[in-house]
Amino acid sequence: MNEQERAGRRLLPEVATGERKLEHVRLCLEENVAGEGITSGLEKYAFRHHPLPELDFEEVRLDTSFLGKTMRTPLLISSMTGGSQTTGAINERLARVANARGWALGVGSIRAAVEQPELASTFNVRRWAPDIPVIANLGAVQLNYGFSTADFQRAVDIAGADILVLHLNTLQEVFQPEGNTNFSGLYQRIETLCRELEVPVGVKEVGFGIDGVTAQRLYEAGIAFIDVAGAGGTSWVQVEKYRNNNPVRRAAAEAFADWGIPTAECIQDVRALNPDGALIGSGGLYTGVDAAKALALGADLAGFGRSLLESAVTSDEALDQRLEQVEFELRTVMFGIGAGSIAGVKQTERLVERR
Repeated sequence: MNEQERAGRRLLPEVATGERKLEHVRLCLEENVAGEGITSGLEKYAFRHHPLPELDFEEVRLDTSFLGKTMRTPLLISSMTGGSQTTGAINERLARVANARGWALGVGSIRAAVEQPELASTFNVRRWAPDIPVIANLGAVQLNYGFSTADFQRAVDIAGADILVLHLNTLQEVFQPEGNTNFSGLYQRIETLCRELEVPVGVKEVGFGIDGVTAQRLYEAGIAFIDVAGAGGTSWVQVEKYRNNNPVRRAAAEAFADWGIPTAECIQDVRALNPDGALIGSGGLYTGVDAAKALALGADLAGFGRSLLESAVTSDEALDQRLEQVEFELRTVMFGIGAGSIAGVKQTERLVERR
């Protein structure tokens, strides 16, 4: 970690009791919250170099479309935070820089602002990001805990979003001290919400992955897209382990350090059963090479989360540089395999499994 990043950490104040979202950010920065004994699976793939691409590097294009929206890049800042003054400032920075660079932006769970309207400003990112897709976020399980369609619409309105994603986080809720663990009957409730809400609704995991059969059922229910959020990056069981004072739960968390479906496997599985479904590949992505692999395996967008957090708490310049690096790496992969467009990456036959 460099001095700039250390300075960014010092921007985080001491955690006040109950500021769960701020506590999550702190833990993701300061503790080892990655899964252990499991990877994204992307490292099992490599691109075969094309020595004569017949391209001008300067003409390699990243623009694409997602859910009918034109985008300058196929890249997404995945849902991270909100709900306090500090995390609101992080969201503001993410929104400004994402808008400048043309990345889509997902916000963290807006539940806190639906329940406490005074927190709404910490999620209101549209004022900083007028030109990009903004994805509001709520836990699907809240459908079993009194949240109505109007509450989910309220979350969309708070963020100024044009899309809503429902997160599935079963294991996180089990290990979270204040977790909501009744996931029964959610499929039908999700189906109803898709019919009643004014914006497209997607479903994402939080780091344990979505398989093809589950994705197929969700598409049939009316879901507009799937974000696989596979294993290989942050494990929210490990995050909650640090927050849980129950010695049994803390010890049990170690047994789930390698839980989940690797991201690469998720993308392939979902795409194989759902060739036309909109699909985001996220979970353990760190570089533009990872993004290119996700796209070549079948994703429409590539999502980045915790790997951007250090830069996000540091400065606009640090975050902008980090996003620029990912874009440069992606464009360089495209040049190296002879793909001048994102469509070319998705159609390439130059991604091979390592032996």
